[in-house]
Amino acid sequence: MANFGIQSPLSSLKTNKKVVKKKINPIKGQRVVDYLDIKSLNRYINDQGKILPRRITGVTAFQQRQVASAVKYARHLAFLPFVANDLN
Repeated sequence: MANFGIQSPLSSLKTNKKVVKKKINPIKGQRVVDYLDIKSLNRYINDQGKILPRRITGVTAFQQRQVASAVKYARHLAFLPFVANDLN
């Protein structure tokens, strides 16, 4: 039998998958996140002073825990603010 332009039911279904671009790890192979390096820690907090999640920063789970504790320790030592400055 010849197939006269009839599609199978499986081929007519469209997949709505989004292509997710892999984030580049900014820390790479570095094992220790330094709480004294304020310039690099500013990359992991937003303008309100909140710590950014892994899916935005692109670090591994182990590095995210190190970043979070380094940011918290830097806040405790007053290297980083707990909240952003109020512009009003």
